[in-house]
Amino acid sequence: MVGTQRAVASCSFPSWGKKAEKTIGSFIEMKRTLSLCAAPAVAFFAAFWLLPVVQLLVLPSNKGWETYFAVVTNSRYLQSLVNTVSLSLVITLLTLLLGAVVGIVLGRQTFRGRQLLLSLLTLPLSFPGVIIGFFIILLGGRQGLVADLTEWAGFGRTTFAYGLTGLFLGYLYFSLPRAIANYTAAASAMDAQLEEAARSLGASRWQVARDVWIPELAPTSIACGAIIFATSMGAFGTAFTLASKFEVLPITIYNEFTNYANFALAASLSITLGLITWLVLFITRHVTEAQASHKTSASALGV
Repeated sequence: MVGTQRAVASCSFPSWGKKAEKTIGSFIEMKRTLSLCAAPAVAFFAAFWLLPVVQLLVLPSNKGWETYFAVVTNSRYLQSLVNTVSLSLVITLLTLLLGAVVGIVLGRQTFRGRQLLLSLLTLPLSFPGVIIGFFIILLGGRQGLVADLTEWAGFGRTTFAYGLTGLFLGYLYFSLPRAIANYTAAASAMDAQLEEAARSLGASRWQVARDVWIPELAPTSIACGAIIFATSMGAFGTAFTLASKFEVLPITIYNEFTNYANFALAASLSITLGLITWLVLFITRHVTEAQASHKTSASALGV
């Protein structure tokens, strides 16, 4: 009996060793294959993202370290930054307000033509910034509809496309469809029982909005607001078409490296613009993660 067990053991161990060796070999081969497949992606990342970013960060030092702070030491660049941040903040707040109102109506109400209306409202998502700027020029430019109407009324040709008003309308037109789409989806996913429970307890419409809609839509507002702000900060096509009388930072950067070949200063302004948008997105991500973690913990405790 003992001899039989030894014989079985002597036969099974070599078999197990061969299987383990084959498994390890397969794992090594798979790892090698994955490495070969990832090599083009790593090369692409290094060539078209990592190296340009490193060069962007180093470039201002060619003209001295003070170039990094040109945006705060030069009044023109500082004004351009203030214009960009201020416009982006106003656009973000107004877009969230209008988008929330329209999105809640479209998300909670059912009526004939709802899908068609939603499609028309979000159609500008397919337009680049240059096309939106062209729309504003067709409306308020020198040959636009408003100019024709004011001239017909005897007030001369009135234009608004090439200054702050035109840029404001263009940014709003560009951002609003994103907010409407996000709020419509979020409002459709809301638990209708929360609103019904609040109304059954005698809550007014304002109280329902304060205690139900705002808390439930807060993650959407934060995430959507961050994206709209970042998009407005870096918008170039619309600004390039309309910002002839109101300078924003993307146009300043374009002018520096295109018209004046001042690559070091353009890099410095680009770093400032990138840091501001990155910081906003970074804070937003952490806030939304904290809210999601708190909500999960509350659900687990049955709160």
